Parts: sequence; C-alpha cells; structure tokens
Amino acid sequence: MPAVRDHTEHVYRTAQQSAAAVSSPVAASWRRCLTLHGLAPEEARLPSRLSDGELRQARERSGVLIAEAVGELDRLFGVVVKAGCCLLLTDEKGIALERRGAGGDDADFRGVGLWSGTVWSEASVGTNGIGTAIADERPVVIHRDQHFLSRNIGLSCATAPIRDEAGRLAAALDISTCRDDASEATLSILSQAVRDAAARIEANLFRRAFAEARIVLVPADRAGPALLAVDRDDLVLGATRAARQWLGIDDKRIAARIPATDLLQERVFSEARELPDAERAALRRVLSRTNGNVSMAADLLGISRATLYRKMKRLSLN
Repeated sequence: MPAVRDHTEHVYRTAQQSAAAVSSPVAASWRRCLTLHGLAPEEARLPSRLSDGELRQARERSGVLIAEAVGELDRLFGVVVKAGCCLLLTDEKGIALERRGAGGDDADFRGVGLWSGTVWSEASVGTNGIGTAIADERPVVIHRDQHFLSRNIGLSCATAPIRDEAGRLAAALDISTCRDDASEATLSILSQAVRDAAARIEANLFRRAFAEARIVLVPADRAGPALLAVDRDDLVLGATRAARQWLGIDDKRIAARIPATDLLQERVFSEARELPDAERAALRRVLSRTNGNVSMAADLLGISRATLYRKMKRLSLN
C-alpha cells in the first residue's frame, strides 16, 4: 500500500534527524522507538497481550486505581459512546486494565489490539497515545500517521497520565477511535474530556489516600488537581503533583510538616500572635457548636465558666 510505504519512509527519514527529535515530541518518540526499543515502522505487530492470570494479577495490583476510576470511565463513555470511541484505563506500564466500548465497534478495536490485557507501551507498539503519554509524562494526542507503526495509522488517540497521591505516575486514560473522519478539532475536544476525567480520578486517589485529612484546594495555574492534605494542626500531610509544582515543595518538605498557612501565604503571623489566634479560633469553634451557650462550652472544654469568660475577654470574644 502506497500510504503505508510512504509513512514507513517518512518515519525513518524523520527519526534519523536529531534536529527533528529536539523540536518535535512525536519525532523524539519515533527516534526512541528505533534506537531504544529496536522497533521498525513496517512491522506488522500487535501489542503484546497478558494471559488471564497475568491480567488478574495486574488488576489486583491496581485495585485502588480501578475502584476510584470506574465511575469516571462510565461517565466519560456515556458522553463519547456515539462517537465511535473506545476507552482504556492502563497502569503505569501501559497494561489495559479496564475498557469501555460499544458492541458494534468491538471487532474493529479488538483487531487493532485495543482490548483488556494488551500492553500499549512504546516498547510494545511504538509511538501511541498511551505509551507516549507514559514515556513523556504528559497529555498527548497521536493522530493517525503520527503513530510509529504503519499498521496503526488508521488510529487516533488522546491520552492523559494519572498520578498517585505522591505525584508519581500511576496510570493513563485513553480515548481512541478508528474513524476516518476524526479531525484534529475532534481530537482536541476528546483530549480535553480525557484530561478532565483523568484529573478527577487523580483527585479521587488523593482523597482516598488522605481520607482522615482536610483537603485544601490550591489556587494554582497548573494542569491537574492542585490539592493539599492538611491535618488538624494545619500541617501538610500530602500534596498532588500540581500543588507540588505550584508551591515548590517535595517529599522532604512535606515530611517536615510545613504549615499550610505558610505555603499558601494566607496570613502573616508574628510568633507572638500565633498561639492566641489559634486559641481564639478553638474557642470560637466550641461556642459555635453550643450556639453561644457559655456554660455548655465550658463543660465541653473541661474548664469553669469563669475561666472561659476570662479567656473570652482576653481574646476579645463577645
């Protein structure tokens, strides 16, 4: 086929140009496929596939991910089902753990390997949405002849990575279509939809990991959910990737239990004022719970009503 032959020649020609690899993420991926993974664009290869036992083990390892993602997968598929699309949720190795697709399209998708248990890493099938999003750790769109293998140039994919509670790459969410009329504009819309769904799954994973903590939304201009997990003393327990980037923090600073107020620069306290302000906030919470009943508040605090009145006067609480 002329189209396949032209694509194969184009991949070889482009991948061998170091300047192209520097300027284009797709060309850089093609170069990796040739030099690092030893693939050839003319190979008629399908993605490698796990046995039933291996897939079961992979799903067990990613049980928390699947549990937090199924609702978003179902919701997203309900939006794109009529567009002839297939959804795949993979782990960090590109193993397809969950799939959504319409029965009428199953034969086409199964024929190209978009099925549970297949491995869509770059090492397995070259440049593709899932493998390249995992390799580059960023959302990607791989449209038709941007794929490495000539046999995959009928596919279009939009993929977003998903990170765990520590900001590490944990999974990828992909929308793929075999439709000939899939335009770049359509792929742009699908890409936004898959990024939004991936961000919600990432937020679900974070909230689950810090179920006992208070979750604070960081006003960040970053892709992905920017969230902090904060304990009762306002000390940071965890942060998503976007929050870490925006606030300039890492595992070491989080382990040091830095105050969330300091990170967010909400207020500037002098050391002398921090304790009274914290005491005032605690008293206000108790008084709120008792609807202003001082006697009940004193009982809850385990102090006398006279002592509570003195504290309220000192802290200017009426």
